[in-house]
Amino acid sequence: MGIFSKLFKDNTDMLASPAAGRTIDISEVADPTFAEGILGQGIAIIPSDDTVYSPCDGTIDLMFDTGHAVNLISDKGTEILIHIGLETVSLKGKHFRTFMNTGDKVKKGDKLIEFDRQAIADEGFNTVIPIVICNSDAYDDIRPEIGRDVMPGDLIITLKEPKTK
Repeated sequence: MGIFSKLFKDNTDMLASPAAGRTIDISEVADPTFAEGILGQGIAIIPSDDTVYSPCDGTIDLMFDTGHAVNLISDKGTEILIHIGLETVSLKGKHFRTFMNTGDKVKKGDKLIEFDRQAIADEGFNTVIPIVICNSDAYDDIRPEIGRDVMPGDLIITLKEPKTK
């Protein structure tokens, strides 16, 4: 790699919406683990559909056996947690169906998980989908697109790494 390619290396990662719905600030999520940024910065989606797609090209770092969450690592190194609903781990996989496995390579838009939003809500669970950047400290700037109606594939987060590491 020449000096110019190092100087002008693309230090931006852009994440697409993994679900249809309305974006909200992660601080509005009714769970302090997400709202207080304990796991990292991010965004949340109030879903209007029952499918979660990959927000980027990358690798499934962990597909939870319960299907309620997935960790991905983008090809640019962004560590992403997508968590469907709050406290939904207690459903033990009920109302969730996964389409990928830990270690699978994914492309932006690949179907990851289907879930029954209405059945989850009927059991008393909040169906909000927090999307957390678990390695937030690796970025100088994380810009979520808050307060928008989005479809899968729409830009929801832009991340900028430091120019020098």
